[in-house]
Amino acid sequence: MDQEKVIVIDFGGQYNQLVARRVRECNVYCEIYSYKTDLAQIKAMNPKGIILTGGPNSCYEDGAPTCTKELFELGVPVLGLCYGAQLMMHVLGGKVEKADVSEYGKTEVLVDKTDSKIFKDVSDKTICWMSHTDYISQVAPGFEIAAHTADCPVATAQNEEKKLYAIQFHPEVLHTQQGTEMLYNFVRGICGCAGT
Repeated sequence: MDQEKVIVIDFGGQYNQLVARRVRECNVYCEIYSYKTDLAQIKAMNPKGIILTGGPNSCYEDGAPTCTKELFELGVPVLGLCYGAQLMMHVLGGKVEKADVSEYGKTEVLVDKTDSKIFKDVSDKTICWMSHTDYISQVAPGFEIAAHTADCPVATAQNEEKKLYAIQFHPEVLHTQQGTEMLYNFVRGICGCAGT
């Protein structure tokens, strides 16, 4: 039997092992790969879902870690976290810019789309852990804003039809009060992993 797995693509963020651990806490098998991993190799692994991690770079700078548009066209649910979220928007035609106000630390996130699959059983006001100097100023075509903060117009963007989710904050850290629920919603709900 083919084992269900979620692939974590590493963009050099500090919480990458933690992302994998949270997925495993949902009883789902998980492996971490570098962003340089060939797309054909990722496709061959037949993942149920892909998570793009945070990272220290600005996705719009030359030489920044990136991925191809094809990654989002595999028909596999993709969750971008922090840098991963910005990269998803950048690659798919949105806009990422340097923020006037950097957000760092516990921040109140206001959920705009309470029916979003990622926010199932999550309060419409929830405390999340932010750590970013860039922000998504324009979502990619086909995406809608699902949550915002006082300083960040796009705390979460989604294309539910294609199962693509971009989250600006870090649901994997404990400072994000309902982050575990969000990750569970992604791997068990959206990706359909059985948790066996």
